[in-house]
Amino acid sequence: MLRAFSLQSLFMGLLIAFVGFASSFAVVLHGLIGVGASEAQAASGLMALSISMGLCAIVISAVTRLPVSIAWSTPGAALLASAGIVEGGFNAAVGAFLVCGLLVVVAGLWKPLGRLVSSIPAPLANAMLAGVLLSLCFAPVKAIAFNPLFGLPILIAWALVGSINKLYAVPAALIAFMLVITFGVEIPAGAFSALSSALVPTVEFVMPQFNVAAMISIALPLFIVTMASQNIPGIAVLKVNDYHPEPGPLFATTGVFSMLSAPFGGHAVNLAAITAAMCAGGDSHPDRNRRYWSAINAGAFYILFGLLAGVVTTFVSLAPSILIEAVAGLALVGAFAGSAMAAFTDPKTREAAAITFLVTASGVSFGGVSGAFWGLIAGGAMLALARFTGKKS
Repeated sequence: MLRAFSLQSLFMGLLIAFVGFASSFAVVLHGLIGVGASEAQAASGLMALSISMGLCAIVISAVTRLPVSIAWSTPGAALLASAGIVEGGFNAAVGAFLVCGLLVVVAGLWKPLGRLVSSIPAPLANAMLAGVLLSLCFAPVKAIAFNPLFGLPILIAWALVGSINKLYAVPAALIAFMLVITFGVEIPAGAFSALSSALVPTVEFVMPQFNVAAMISIALPLFIVTMASQNIPGIAVLKVNDYHPEPGPLFATTGVFSMLSAPFGGHAVNLAAITAAMCAGGDSHPDRNRRYWSAINAGAFYILFGLLAGVVTTFVSLAPSILIEAVAGLALVGAFAGSAMAAFTDPKTREAAAITFLVTASGVSFGGVSGAFWGLIAGGAMLALARFTGKKS
């Protein structure tokens, strides 16, 4: 293994970890706080996820000798932001995180469940995801309305850099956000001492609670989004680059690491898609048999970034929350566009997908259960009715 190590893979690993962390940590923080986490619990969750996905990437890539990139579930975090606080608060959400991880393990080891997830119509899954992402994608516009001097630099940095290289668009928006905080926001007294104390990693253990509302509102939709939007595309990216692992064990391993991070506030880790392409592509290393070191190095840097999660969270808290929501929204624009296009491409399922999208995007809960679940149910019922009556949607 050591002979396969290269400086190129070390640099690529650092780039992968930076892009993976910087482009979506804002979404994770917003999602965890959205289901009731305190600032300390959100920082603990961010740290747990970073360390968990770093260790998972190292273990899987070292064992399989394949460039398997691991990430947290960014669409899952966006789902949390739209789900809201359920009965039992963050403790119940953590219980749902555990159940979601268990479902991923079962899906990996028990093929019928994996096939059942795969059988969910892709237009409905994409419509649900688009509905979940919609409200967060409004945040950049709301940030500009809140204060143009704060919101516009973030949007402009994202647009300008994205027009040159989309990979660096969100990191550029994050840098603009940091500059806005440093030079535009009045820093309260004691902020620097708080940042100094945050250098020491703090773990917050959250005792999980289990109730039906949290299982239906969080666990089930989080499982579906993680599998359909992350794990399955992650396998597809590996296959495109001529790597053909057995999917089940990979899914099960990510589920185990998700369960390990859940009691400390982490929602889910999974196979990556975007950074998987960076790991498995030619830029990782000319020799395809040595590219797995990029994933291992990325895992090590994820662990390092995770240990700094307290500093990140404390720094972010210095600014109005709408600004970090704006960065999160910009990070999800591409995912929203892709999921919306996939949802409405097929005329036969377009109407059912529209119902799924609208119910989910409404954000309305029924019986304490979030709109994401009801959107999937409503779209599925519409699709079933159309097929039963022979109507062509």
